[in-house]
Order: sequence, then structure tokens, then C-alpha cells
Amino acid sequence: MATVVFYFQVHQPYRLRRYSVFDSDPFYFEDAKNGAIAEKVAEKCYRPTTKLLTELVRRHEGNFRVSFAITGTVLDQFEKFTPDVIGLFQDLAETGCCEFVGETYYHSLSFLYSKPEFEEQVEMHSRKIENLFGQRPKVFRNTELIYSNELAAALAGMRNPDGSPRFKGVLCEGTDALLGYRSPNYVYRPPHVSDTITADRDKPFGLLLKNFRLSDDIAFRFSNRGWEEWPLSAEKFASWVHQINGDGYLCNLFMDYETFGEHQWADTGIFQFLDKLPEAIFDYAPGENHFATPGEVLDRFDPVGEYDVHEYISWADSERDLTAWRGNAMQWNALEEVYRLEPTLKDRIIEAKKSGDPKRAEHAQYLLEDWRKLTTSDHFYYMCTKFWADGDVHKYFSPYDSPYDGYINFMNVLDNMRTRIAQV
Repeated sequence: MATVVFYFQVHQPYRLRRYSVFDSDPFYFEDAKNGAIAEKVAEKCYRPTTKLLTELVRRHEGNFRVSFAITGTVLDQFEKFTPDVIGLFQDLAETGCCEFVGETYYHSLSFLYSKPEFEEQVEMHSRKIENLFGQRPKVFRNTELIYSNELAAALAGMRNPDGSPRFKGVLCEGTDALLGYRSPNYVYRPPHVSDTITADRDKPFGLLLKNFRLSDDIAFRFSNRGWEEWPLSAEKFASWVHQINGDGYLCNLFMDYETFGEHQWADTGIFQFLDKLPEAIFDYAPGENHFATPGEVLDRFDPVGEYDVHEYISWADSERDLTAWRGNAMQWNALEEVYRLEPTLKDRIIEAKKSGDPKRAEHAQYLLEDWRKLTTSDHFYYMCTKFWADGDVHKYFSPYDSPYDGYINFMNVLDNMRTRIAQV
């Protein structure tokens, strides 16, 4: 038996406009460009893929199931620029075959720099998901699959207002260096929190590990004509999924949602592949292969062992560590400086609320929102100075001519924000 867990990250940042040392206005974000990108990606990916997934759920009578982590930043942009996309995700949610996973609202690195801000963003995101889709996330996925034992311990200790455990488990990367001879195709548990009983079940806090080889076959290699397995058919991929039997029971396929139509264009055949994949997996081993959501898997299977992660890992680049965001002095400096503003900013917000001046309080709240948009991990990703294949990926996503331009632009904005905070 092989159970396929399809998980998609949906995210768009608020991109900064070009902001020089001579600018002094508080308008940092390029709304026109952000709106244009939201519409472009909606047309290429979000609309056709979400419609197809909903149709697949119905075609297979609920046996096909999917999950998403949709950031607050992209949901806010959907509401502003492409509200019909929200409706498409709501249609999919109403099938009962789609699970929404928890995230940080602003897709931030807050767990590394501010635990209180992390908890606030997690709660903000949970409320947003509940308001839009009628679910409160019970499984968590940190920004860019950034994970360590410390994160697991923090999540396992989080509680709902009634005192019950907040999360059943967390998604993370399955790296060869940490797994050794073991397979990523099982449920694992973190060390030191194995006795924690999680929400709605009598099971320990669980870990679902990405099968990066099979995930990357779709997300990165699908259209590569130099790949020895090109072209990849649904039937061939189904045979690979079936080979998991005997070395696990899960196939965790984690990838960016934009894989479909944006990173892998429609003319590559990616939509035809997705359309045929559930049937191919079912037909390869009738009655044996299934699809499930993360929460369902964590309820169904017990952990087989510990996955011990002392140093932070992620799903980014070949190193699968934090160097995509903290690999050079510019990134370290930008991150330290933006989080250095947090205590003063939040103190000023409290003062503004106590002042009884509604305009001052409103201004302080807008300032907090701007600051949180600046904590989005993409801004630091654009400053990466890696070369070769990983560098090409960073260049693909960056709106800047160079990492240095990204750093200078960000720091110009941050300098203006310091002035605004002082004036609240």
C-alpha cells in the first residue's frame, strides 16, 4: 500500500518598489506590479489548477485528496486583485477532500528571530484560514519547510484556548544526511516530545518528511529534455510511487503550487500529467494505493522512529539549509536590522492605543503591517549570492538586477521605517 500526500505551497510576497535614499514617502510596495503578477499567475496556475483539482476530487468520488499552505500575503492579494481565486479554493474546500495547513501569516523567518511574533503570525494565519475556508489548521508547515527539533518542541507545546494541543504534527524535508539508511516514506517523531499527545487523537506529535526525489521529478525535472526519464508520463510516475511498497507506506509530494502552469508551462504537458495521475496511481495497484491529507495520515499511522534535527534544515537549494536566506553578510545584516525594530515598534503601538488618538493608533497599525510585510522571507532570498544552478533559481524569482540591488533597496526602505517609528 502506498498513500500519496499531495501538499502545495501557495505564496506571493509584497514586492518592494524601487526606493532610493532620496525617497521619504511611506509607500514601499509596488501595487501595480504585485497586482499584475497576481493576475498573471492566477491565469496560468491558480485558476486552471484549482479547477482541475476540484474536478479530480469529484471524478474520483472523494478518493483523490490534496492539501495546501496558503500564506496570508497571497490571500490578501487574492482578495484585492483576483477575488475569484478565493472562490475556487472555497469550492475545493467544500468537497471535504482538501486540508489547509498552518503557516506564518507573512511567510516569515520569525521563529528564528522572535518567538512571540511567530506565535502571533501563526494565530493570525489560523484565523484567516478558518474565516475563509471553515477549517482551523491542525498540521503545521513552517516557512520554506524550515525545521529543527526546537520548532517541533514549540509547536507540540502550543495550545488552543480550551487547553487542547494545537497541532498534530509538522511537515519537513527528508534529507539523506539525517535519514541515513532510512526511508522518508514513514511517519516519524521528533526527539524529546514523543510523549506529547496531539489534537483529537491519542498519538504522539508526528513528522511528515518530503520525498524530495519524487517531488522534484515533478517540480523541477518534468520539462527537462536532458533528463533521462523525460518525458515523464503519469503511468511511469505511478510505477515509481508503487515501488515505495516494501520501503514505507507514504509518498509525500511537497511542492510549490506554481509548479503547475507557471514553473512548468502548460505546453510541457503538466496539466495532462496531473489530470491522469490519480487514475494511474489507482490503476497500478487497485485497492492498494490511496491519497490522503497530512492530518489523515498522522491519525492513521504511528511513528516508526525519531527524526533528530539539531541544525535547521529547509527545502531550499542543494544544501537544504538556511543559506538561501542567511548565506552572506547582507542577508544577516538585513534580518538583524528588521527584527531589531520590533520591540520599539510594538511599544509605540501600545502607547498609540493608550493615547486615545484614533489617527495615531491607526497609523501605528499600518506601520506594523508594513513591518510584517518586510519580514517576508523572499526579500532576503533576493539577496542570495549563490552561483551555478541554485543561483539561477534565485535569479528567476528576483525582481532585482543583482543581490546587492535587493539589499540596498531593502535597507533604504528600512531606514525610512525607523524614521516613521520614531514619529508614532
